Amino acid sequence: MSGFATHPGRGFSPRSRRRDLGHPFAGYLHMELKQLRSFVAVARTLSFSRAAVELHLSQPALSAQVMALEADLGVRLLDRNRRMVRLTRAGESLLADAESLLDQAAIVKLRTARVASGEAGHLRVAFVASATPELVPSIALAFRAKYPLVTLELKNLPTVLQVQALEAHAIDVGFVRLPLTAPRLAVTRLHSEPFALVLPRGHPLAGAKRLNVGMVAGEPFVAYGRKWAPEFYQQWTGICRDAGFTPQVIQETGEMDTALALVAAGMGVAVLPEGVALRHQRTLVVKTLQKANARSEIGVASAIEGANPMVDNFIALAKKLAKQ
Repeated sequence: MSGFATHPGRGFSPRSRRRDLGHPFAGYLHMELKQLRSFVAVARTLSFSRAAVELHLSQPALSAQVMALEADLGVRLLDRNRRMVRLTRAGESLLADAESLLDQAAIVKLRTARVASGEAGHLRVAFVASATPELVPSIALAFRAKYPLVTLELKNLPTVLQVQALEAHAIDVGFVRLPLTAPRLAVTRLHSEPFALVLPRGHPLAGAKRLNVGMVAGEPFVAYGRKWAPEFYQQWTGICRDAGFTPQVIQETGEMDTALALVAAGMGVAVLPEGVALRHQRTLVVKTLQKANARSEIGVASAIEGANPMVDNFIALAKKLAKQ
């Protein structure tokens, strides 16, 4: 930062600026920070030679900056001769203001640097509810611990709405259900698990030792809604098609936990991610489909356009934690 320079209308000289601007701090508007630093160093030490050493300047350069500041303000700030330096009343008045301005400038510089490096700011993160237990809490807590000056705004959104929000820059990063085709987004896989066949405890096949998807071909299915994650819907129904049938979906829900509750109530069966299903295994029969070609995956997505160092930091940490 070189100063607080302003540029009024044409033909507006520094002298006329001092005369015409009526604000008592009008002179501050075109002072340079290096002039203030020079003045403060001399005012604190009451020595041009010591101040010059402190600022790593030559004494003539330091004197020139103090004289330029006095010329800008139109007042004498220091009385000096070969033997002594002392502040004038105007200099005493300026010293506190100058120190405050320099402190503020340092704060602005530091804050700007932190924002530029992604260490400060506000990050909007969306997630699918089914990703919460496995990924979101641990990543969010680790990110807050590493970047305490970044505030996190977390919201639950299905994958389709996340894609729209990311493309509109209404959110910054999202945990999404894969697969996902979104050319304007960068997507990184974080988590992979098998699918599972889920039955109610009272189902006739609940005690079967060898249970596979083909055995429930004629059953009604409960599903996570196609409109919320269409490619995910095609993925799990593909498992059924590979087994020789198209599932008869009688109920779609906006939450996987709701789908599991409906299965437990006897409304049908479901094919869902293993981790989500196992959280309800006390009330359900869960059979992992290890041989299925498809796997359930969660990724982290962000917009390709518009560099955001906070997003880069968040995704880098998410990738690191997901591998552990």
